[in-house]
Amino acid sequence: MGDRPARGATLEDVARVAGVSRATVSRVINGIRNVDVEIQEAVRRAIAATGYAPNRAARSLVTRRAGNIALVVSGSPGASDGFSASVLTDPFFGRVAAGAVDFLRPLGIHPLLMLADTDQAREDVVDHLRQGSADGALLVSTHAEDPLPELFVRAGVPAVLFARPATPSPISYVDLAHQDGAKLAAEHLLARGCRRLATITGPLDVPASQDRLAGFRDAMARHGHAYLPILEGDFKQESGETAMERLLTEHPRVDGVFVANDLMAQGALLVLRQHGRRVPEDVAVVGFDDSPPALACRPQLTTVRQPVEDMAAEMARLLLSHIEDAGRDPASVIFDPTLVVRASA
Repeated sequence: MGDRPARGATLEDVARVAGVSRATVSRVINGIRNVDVEIQEAVRRAIAATGYAPNRAARSLVTRRAGNIALVVSGSPGASDGFSASVLTDPFFGRVAAGAVDFLRPLGIHPLLMLADTDQAREDVVDHLRQGSADGALLVSTHAEDPLPELFVRAGVPAVLFARPATPSPISYVDLAHQDGAKLAAEHLLARGCRRLATITGPLDVPASQDRLAGFRDAMARHGHAYLPILEGDFKQESGETAMERLLTEHPRVDGVFVANDLMAQGALLVLRQHGRRVPEDVAVVGFDDSPPALACRPQLTTVRQPVEDMAAEMARLLLSHIEDAGRDPASVIFDPTLVVRASA
């Protein structure tokens, strides 16, 4: 007996494959809280297996919702030139999008991508959401002074932010224990025998950069290292190259470097190779994120893993709960980092 065609799949089919009731399937599809995580996963797998497509028009009539959400990327002032291209080619954003889409697609929800690189664009995003074009927003902000989180709060738009906001705001967010990750990097470099260490940070107006620096400095101080050369980058490969050049000029005996993201680490490795420094024999390097560039590096990069896809899925889960319960208090979910050891350290 063949499988039922995907076009004819029903709630009952999904319930049978998942081994749950029709009511439970309906609760998961509509993002209702208090459904066990394992049951949610079983229902999503059953939706994917059966090809069930929720009747969005019927749901919208009942719930008075658009039935979709926005994935918003907000850029810094002056980022307009090439902003769209930089977002779409950025490995970090690609991981965020993949995590959100993989979570939402089995529920019949396909995020609407919205880019906000000017004040006017941000106002347009808020207006669209307020008018009901989407039920809420997953927000990825690329600069510390972004007004969009606060604009969402004032407009009453359900939203979840990737990373703790630089300015305290009553908005839910998902983040990483960045200081713990930086301590993992420090412990690993010290265990290798590195004694003259330095760090290349991300932009220091960004909370994640501040936390990574604080965690690394604290771990080093606890091991008796009172002084640590610090150079600031901007999370792009070119800034890693520039910082590494300066580091070799000012501190030529450096034997270990913690770089605050993989793209900058890729740039640092390029400069070390140009200067004839062996990695990890002469200089050990640890990055942060465990993004695709970590595998493209030569040698491949030892790095602190940030589970971006899982974090994006949790953003989506949180947002659905806020859409279902408008009075829900803001929540934060903090993920733990892990160290991925490869050839660079």
